[in-house]
Amino acid sequence: MKAILKKIIYMICWVFISPLVALQKVTGSRELFAGQAQLLALCPGKIGSYLRVAYYVPTLNSCSRDMYIGFGSFFAHPEAEVGLGVYIGAYCIIGMAKIDKHATIGSNVHILSGKQQHGYKEIGKPIQQQAGCFTSISIGENCWIGNSSVIMANLGRQNVIGAGSVVLNATGDYEMLAGNPAALIKMIVKT
Repeated sequence: MKAILKKIIYMICWVFISPLVALQKVTGSRELFAGQAQLLALCPGKIGSYLRVAYYVPTLNSCSRDMYIGFGSFFAHPEAEVGLGVYIGAYCIIGMAKIDKHATIGSNVHILSGKQQHGYKEIGKPIQQQAGCFTSISIGENCWIGNSSVIMANLGRQNVIGAGSVVLNATGDYEMLAGNPAALIKMIVKT
């Protein structure tokens, strides 16, 4: 019964957001995508999550309907991919990322599109006008990213990232990291 109710709610939300999706598909505008994503981020509660998911399923590279995305959270780039059972807390900004299944992302987490989004080496030219390099960041299956973390590099499978951490370098599988910059605390092993 619960699964049927979820499908009905999802379909109702799809009807509401379908004009936004159609407009984005027709224009192909990245700016329009970002603006619509930010607008939908302001819809509260579970209905807000359903609206966001209904928007992202057809507009991201790939996106599972079986996910939750909290209030104030949005994807900044349509190249993102989201797997089955992903949970994204409130106030997250996610760039070009591939989030594998069952990842849990705490609130106020920022997943950047790599470490070199902004150029800075041209002396005398405003940094805002310098070209940067956007890269896709991979978040491994079953990762748990603590609140207020910043992710700038790939995470391996089943990583635990402590709250407030800044991940600058790619990680291996089954690692627990914390700090700024994030450092290996211990390996996660079967007990």
